[in-house]
Parts: sequence; structure tokens; C-alpha cells
Amino acid sequence: MIEIKRKLKNFGPLEFLVISSIVYVVTMLIWTASTRTEVVEQSNQIKSNHKTVVDFMNEQVNKCSSDENSLTAWGEKCLEDWSSDKITLYLIKNIKLKNPYKIKSALIQSSSDPRIQAEGKAGQSTDKGIIFVSSNDFLSDPGSEWIIGTCIKSPCVAAGNNELISIYR
Repeated sequence: MIEIKRKLKNFGPLEFLVISSIVYVVTMLIWTASTRTEVVEQSNQIKSNHKTVVDFMNEQVNKCSSDENSLTAWGEKCLEDWSSDKITLYLIKNIKLKNPYKIKSALIQSSSDPRIQAEGKAGQSTDKGIIFVSSNDFLSDPGSEWIIGTCIKSPCVAAGNNELISIYR
């Protein structure tokens, strides 16, 4: 008993700091290992959502390239400019996406610059899992670009943590 008291008497702030640091590191390693599969599943779901929207838009571009007199899925003529608002509204209503983060807002949102939204540049924060589409209309001119982006995991600006795709007509 006296031996334990003597050891505790010599237990100072430095020893406490070392022990608490070791406990913290071990706890964080265990927590990271136990949540890894969930994080990977959420990332894969976000990538799948993004791919679904990109594939849908590519299908519409290809359909209109092969039959210029037809209509898009949201009802606009293939030869005309496509309204970003109509596209976004159609995607929200008709493309069923799974929400990995239980986000309350729409999973598809328009943005003046989806690159900034997806990457979180210039001090802007962004929500993981939301697909940002260009708020600019998709012009009918050949080579017109429409951007689709999303943040997969934080920090969004880091390589591999976001998806950005340009669709061209």
C-alpha cells in the first residue's frame, strides 16, 4: 500500500499528459477502425448518386444528338437551350437518390459555380452529399458546358474528396 502511495506521489503533470495522450490515441484508432466501413458506404452512395445524375444528363445529350426533333425528359426541345431550373426540378422529382447523411434539403441544388460548391473553395463550407448543378442554362451551341459536382467527404477541397464532371452538348 505504501509502495502505491509513493508511486502516485511521484505522478506529476507530465506523467498525466503522457498517459492521457496514449489513451486518446488508442481511443481514436479504435473509433476510426470501427466507423471505417460506414464512411466508405456513405462515400460510395454519394458517388453513385453523382454518377446517376451524370449518366441521366449524358443520356439526354446523346438522345438529342441522334434525334434533334425530339423532346428532353423534362419537356424541352432538343435544339433549344435547356433551362437549368427545369432540369433541376425534374431531377429532384424523378431521380430517386439515397441520402447517406440524412440531409434535410434537396439532394440536388443549383449553383452559379458548382466547382466552388463541390470543393468548398475560398472559405466556403459545403454540405457533403449534395449534388450541385450549374444554375446557368445548358445552351444549345455545340460544345456548351454544364457542370455537375459534389463533395464526398471533408475536407472537400482535398484531392479525391469531390466529384466534378462537365457535360458537353
